[in-house]
Amino acid sequence: MRPLLHDKQLAGQTAVVVGAGASGVAAARLLHALGAKTRLLDRNRDALSPAVRDELADMGVSLDFGPHTESMFAGADMVVPSPGVPVAKLAGFLAACPHAQVVSELELASWFVTEPMVAVTGTNGKTTTTTLVGEMLKSAGRRVFVGGNIGTPLSRYLLGDQEADVVVLEVSSFQLQNVKSFRPKVGVLLNFSPNHLDYHADLAEYLDAKLNLFARMTSDDLAIVPLEMKPILETRAFTKARTVYFAPSRRFPDNHLPGAHNLANMEAAWLACKAMGVTEDQARRAVADFKPLAHRIESLGEKGGVLFVDDSKATTVDAMRAAIESQDRPIRLLAGGVFKGGDLASLTDLLRSKVRQVGLFGANREIFQAAWTGKVDLFWEPTLEAAVTRLYRQADAGDVILLSPATASFDLYADYKARGADFARIMAQLPGEREARQ
Repeated sequence: MRPLLHDKQLAGQTAVVVGAGASGVAAARLLHALGAKTRLLDRNRDALSPAVRDELADMGVSLDFGPHTESMFAGADMVVPSPGVPVAKLAGFLAACPHAQVVSELELASWFVTEPMVAVTGTNGKTTTTTLVGEMLKSAGRRVFVGGNIGTPLSRYLLGDQEADVVVLEVSSFQLQNVKSFRPKVGVLLNFSPNHLDYHADLAEYLDAKLNLFARMTSDDLAIVPLEMKPILETRAFTKARTVYFAPSRRFPDNHLPGAHNLANMEAAWLACKAMGVTEDQARRAVADFKPLAHRIESLGEKGGVLFVDDSKATTVDAMRAAIESQDRPIRLLAGGVFKGGDLASLTDLLRSKVRQVGLFGANREIFQAAWTGKVDLFWEPTLEAAVTRLYRQADAGDVILLSPATASFDLYADYKARGADFARIMAQLPGEREARQ
């Protein structure tokens, strides 16, 4: 166990973890290791595999599934809501533990981290930039842990035996909304646009959550923020950290990351790593070797003269915009799913100039149709497979079929990864020669 952790740290305390995803399970394990009497709640009785359920039960973690009740929260000294569980929805249950401290798993774990932390947030590009920061640091010979909102929760890192010189974290607005002392050495805000308005009360609350990343930083720390937000940020006392503004740069011409948005991501990653002692040559080598991550403007190859690009991770309007702008071929666009907010009408000129056809699929078609009908050739199919098949049949050689939905995937898929994987499966099953169009 790490020096700051010991099994008596939270002895006599009761902790309730809400949500049995990766973050919740990691928090429950850490709380148990710290000596807290721990309860793990989830509305879904199948949220845990039998093996994990048995492991936690053997440890002494209390597991409660099904609808929440006040009794599940009674006597809690600490409540740890998983990302995606709005605290506002727990208000009625928190009445059973009015003095409980409500913190995110990120906050809890950060209490015990001694390594310098680089934290990356933003509406789009977080995972690519966080991963690239890790690769730049590795290129400079640093031992690096990369996790947080991607891959491994910070709590799991603390309980493992990996030794890192730098901890690099992707952090979401869900996590940041419930931090009270979290303070990275370097904080990065990549961009900001409407998103998660199905979770946050409004756009102002969403921005406040993002800026909470910088709230406890000092003049010894570095805040890296987008130049386009300078007029907004200079009116707010959002941090005491030294602040650097960044914009897209051609600093790294040898790269495999398409689109102007990635020019900004690379610049932000470099500035973060420069602050940690990485040289530009070391960063350049890392960028040259870095490949696009799965489901992020990922080229799947060609079939019948048509390129297929998987950007299933594009769950916002701005992410869709970046994907469209990154392509230099006529586009057949796939969109649809659980819409989280944003201005679809703002894409009209871009659609007219670059998109030949839009194939809608799944939920919320009425939102897309209201914004785009009469602006671009548009149709709807109930499934992704039907929409892809129809686009492929009507495409010309040289076109690109781009999956960039601007939505969450939960109407048809477990997550964006499953949606992207299905897109690849559909592509693989399409005939190499397309039927002649009628």
